[in-house]
Amino acid sequence: MLAAQLRRLPQVRGDVADVCTGSGALAIAAARAGARSVTAIDVSRRALLATGANALLNGARVCTRRGFLLAAVPGEAFDLIVSNPPYLPAADAELPERGSARHTEAGLDGRLLVDRLIAEAPRHLRPGGLLMLCHSSLNGEEATVAAMRGAGLSPIVLERRQGPLGPLLAGRAAALEARGLLSRGVREEEVLVIGGGLPNFAPVLRIELVVGGRGAGG
Repeated sequence: MLAAQLRRLPQVRGDVADVCTGSGALAIAAARAGARSVTAIDVSRRALLATGANALLNGARVCTRRGFLLAAVPGEAFDLIVSNPPYLPAADAELPERGSARHTEAGLDGRLLVDRLIAEAPRHLRPGGLLMLCHSSLNGEEATVAAMRGAGLSPIVLERRQGPLGPLLAGRAAALEARGLLSRGVREEEVLVIGGGLPNFAPVLRIELVVGGRGAGG
């Protein structure tokens, strides 16, 4: 979803940062879409090694930086910041420091990284720049829209897709119901791509999907 959306954005032809890059898929997509420069950021050394190797295999020029979110690029600004951060609601209020959970878990409501990234992004966006991120409806679409507005960004839902819960979320469905993050008996979620632009950011194409007979546009 994110890769398809970023290819449509005029901002992708400028300087792009992929935060929580993981394997580097979004960074590589941006480079192949004609970005002037691409910086892939992750706290994991292994993730950055994988990103470098994947970029080489795909003939993409990607610079890697290790660090926590945009603290890895102090004083730098971008035309597009894209992120598919860990967003699964977890049993622990703190972010895991090691292990596979570091790539999926993000606090009790799954918003620890989403909210921090939204708060940091305006200081790292050029005029007309855009933050674009992905998360689940379980994390709260309205909370993200409100956070973006509070940070001075104009929010827009670029895409949403409805489908069954993934294996990790399905395995903790009962706990999510007990905490009010999932309606009782529901085993589906929407995955959202939400953009937040600085004032006067270039217009982007808003997509509306129809899933199961329901209009799924924002």
